[in-house]
Amino acid sequence: MPLHAAPRRLAHSLLALAAGLLLAGIAQAAEPTDAQRAAFKQAYATAQQGGDGWRALAQNLSDYPLYPYLEAAALTHDLRQLDRAPVDAYLKRYAQLIPANDLRRDYLLELARRKDWATFQSLYQPGLGDALTCDALQARLAQTQPSPAQSGPSAQGATLDFQRDLAALWNKPNLPNACDPVIAAAHDQGLLTAPRLWERIDRAADANQPGTVAALAAWLPADDAQAAQRIALALRDPGGAAAKAATWPDTPRSRQAAMLALERLARRQSGAADSSWEQLRGHFKFTPEQQRRVLSALALFHATDFNDDALQRLAALPPQAQTDATREWRVRVALAQQNWPAVLEAIDAMPAAQKQDGEWRWFRARALGALNRDGDARRLLVSLADEPTFFGFLAADKLDVPYAICPLTLPPDPPREQALLANAGLQRAFELYAVGLPRQARREWVQALDGADAATQKLAADLAYRRGWYDRSVYAFNKGEALRYYEQRFPLASQDGLVPQAAEAGIDPSWAYAILRAESAWMSDARSGANARGLMQLLPDTAALVARRNGLNWGGAESLYDPITNIVLGTRYLAQMAARFNGAPWLASAAYNAGPGRVDQWLAARGSLPPDLFVASMPFKETREYVARVMSFAVIYDWRLNGTATPLATRLTAIGDTYQLPDRNTPRRPVTCPAAAAAAAPADAATVAAPPANDAPNSSPR
Repeated sequence: MPLHAAPRRLAHSLLALAAGLLLAGIAQAAEPTDAQRAAFKQAYATAQQGGDGWRALAQNLSDYPLYPYLEAAALTHDLRQLDRAPVDAYLKRYAQLIPANDLRRDYLLELARRKDWATFQSLYQPGLGDALTCDALQARLAQTQPSPAQSGPSAQGATLDFQRDLAALWNKPNLPNACDPVIAAAHDQGLLTAPRLWERIDRAADANQPGTVAALAAWLPADDAQAAQRIALALRDPGGAAAKAATWPDTPRSRQAAMLALERLARRQSGAADSSWEQLRGHFKFTPEQQRRVLSALALFHATDFNDDALQRLAALPPQAQTDATREWRVRVALAQQNWPAVLEAIDAMPAAQKQDGEWRWFRARALGALNRDGDARRLLVSLADEPTFFGFLAADKLDVPYAICPLTLPPDPPREQALLANAGLQRAFELYAVGLPRQARREWVQALDGADAATQKLAADLAYRRGWYDRSVYAFNKGEALRYYEQRFPLASQDGLVPQAAEAGIDPSWAYAILRAESAWMSDARSGANARGLMQLLPDTAALVARRNGLNWGGAESLYDPITNIVLGTRYLAQMAARFNGAPWLASAAYNAGPGRVDQWLAARGSLPPDLFVASMPFKETREYVARVMSFAVIYDWRLNGTATPLATRLTAIGDTYQLPDRNTPRRPVTCPAAAAAAAPADAATVAAPPANDAPNSSPR
């Protein structure tokens, strides 16, 4: 839908939105003052300690959009001492607000801990998560348990219905501990038949959950239980399972366990998996599908280990054992060998959709050029150069043509903007962000815009961008034509000091911006599963070492959520990584993602390759895509900062060469919007992939 048009259905949506706001009596509030925000922060910190001390600090905040969060914080702190009355009163005053829903959930968890099932049942509402779903079932079971004096049919207690009560839970590979009593009750009532147990075991095996498999095995008949424990062993210790499998009977479930062990052993030790396969293939009558899975895993992980026979094994795989992964690794191994005929042959063996990926079009052109088929190579490069991607930029460099970047600008829409600013949920979202509570702000944002049309979502994201809340626009403009809103997708936040800090650290600011954008998507409170924190995703231990090495103040792990602190330390750590690899930003990016030790290992094995081939040969998919994403983001940020861009090819210095920072004498590539590029939105996942939908930051070892 063209953004400059005003389709009738969008006009109707806007009128409906405005009418709804009017009927709800919502008027656009005046922008809160700095004094109100300061008072809220003080009152909120006090409320989080419990009690009523916050009230004196919030005397002038009764009309402030975040006032409901204060009492909720105090009540949540005091949950263990609360009776029902203050909770009921709060829920009545603020029904449907997020803090009310949270208070209900937290109080229900406390009631479950107390085993106050009567009060629990009167407050419970469905849809509050698996733990409370199971607590509600416990409540029903407990409320109907017979007394010790009762006996006979009337003493049976509550009867669970599998389809009504358990089917949705049963479909999940993992359940919280609160579900254990309910599952046990279902077993005691005879609901967990062997087929149902095996159904869940298979689901847990697919999700690599050996603990779930082992727990369920105890409820199976003896022979079946032993077979299920073999599956758990295959998941937990594939090497040990493969060694024992020769003593197992050739039954369907033992074959399943042996196959799982071989698949997983191939990932860890491809040579040992080969030996086990040779031993077990004669012992078990594996099904064709099981053979396909094992052969595919063996060939794939010999390839990721770059074993001498990897290319031959991949090419020899029967068609039914081929996957997208085995086909792409056939290309990668051939590239690592610089075997250009084999590269072409491997790309030609891909399905049409797979070979249209920008990476394979680039390497097909590389192979054609190496084989002196320059005309064919050029035709591929011309098409690829119209794409604002890692491989598109490489193609433009090869052809010595401008980069194809076609930005869009959102047209003004004052009526819709005023309607959005009058939305109480968005008011709370913007204010939560302003007072430094971004996680709560995102939740209000999602609820306020639930069901909004695309034009409204875009305008809301632009409003957030204009207020410095950048991650909202990064997440909103994440597909199709919206990828061309480069201003909103690649913010320049001068207030965080990245440009001067990059200069002081001796690194290119466009590269530092690219790392930040790839790591956190501008979420200042991002925290990875490895405990990396903040905009540039630093581990606290790493940050402490960087601070000490550079004579900087270190305020502890929580200080990494401060953008200025994070950027100061992040740029110094980037400089440290760059120095380790002759200043090369592409190798330092790989080290930032996978760790410098792994990059050293890859360099020792394949350090003579040109940069693009070396990136293609990195064993980790995440790191390959990360390097491509960061380096393309660096081009875009360079253009955002300077109007032109340092050629990507000059950033990809040959391994062993010293990278020179761009200066006023560095050649720069112009940017244009050719008609062909304007007609199609960016599509290369290595460059324009949207951030994870769950707001999770990029994982890294830092």
